[in-house]
Amino acid sequence: MALSNLSSILKENKLVGENYNDWIRNLNLVLVAEGHKFVLEEECPQRPEEGADKAQRVAYDKWVKSDEIARCYILASMSNVLQHQHQTMKTVAEIMLNLKELFGHQNRSARHLVIKKLMNARMTDSTLVRDHILAMMGHLAEIETLGGSLDADSQLDTVLHILSSKFEKFRLNFLMVKKDVTLAKLLIDLQAAELLQKNGSEVHMAEVRASSSEVKKKKRFVPKKAANVAPKVKKLKVKILPKELKSKNKCFKCG
Repeated sequence: MALSNLSSILKENKLVGENYNDWIRNLNLVLVAEGHKFVLEEECPQRPEEGADKAQRVAYDKWVKSDEIARCYILASMSNVLQHQHQTMKTVAEIMLNLKELFGHQNRSARHLVIKKLMNARMTDSTLVRDHILAMMGHLAEIETLGGSLDADSQLDTVLHILSSKFEKFRLNFLMVKKDVTLAKLLIDLQAAELLQKNGSEVHMAEVRASSSEVKKKKRFVPKKAANVAPKVKKLKVKILPKELKSKNKCFKCG
């Protein structure tokens, strides 16, 4: 990235005091892009003595050069008053320590709010696991930017704790196996579990629909009108014999 582009990023967010948190965030972006952020995290190597090997001299020279560049970025992105206060300090570590003493309370307050937001977060069953985990990763990154830190295991435990109940089986299996994974890998595993749940639900619904249609086919159809009508009874016709036949068929006993 060109120096002019970096200067414009920092120039738009010069440190004046109350914007300390935003300024730190932008400074970290610039130093990471330029490959100089390690001077904020590592101490200066010991100055090589005469006859030291090349690797020691290269490491020392690299740190000193990066520290000088980072110091210039920091001083250039301050208000005139703050720049005057810090220009005599020789290293980035000295400047950052003094700034932390001046404005660090802003970090503590902001960090407390982010931690509270993280611990109170709860995933609902309707939320996509990808959206939820990315939001949690954002909170964790912000905590680190504000000077806090959580080790890798604590980050995993926190994220697993705030998953919805539909991932209870996944959570129990994960804790039993104790996988050594990053949050990015955990997200991939959770998305796979979410897809299996979705596919399993669709298969179950298809089976329910199929069985329901089979029952309907087997059920005998009875018309509504016929159900309430009594069956017709066939009337018996009585055949009346003529009188002549009646007389012929007299009983012998009766005469």
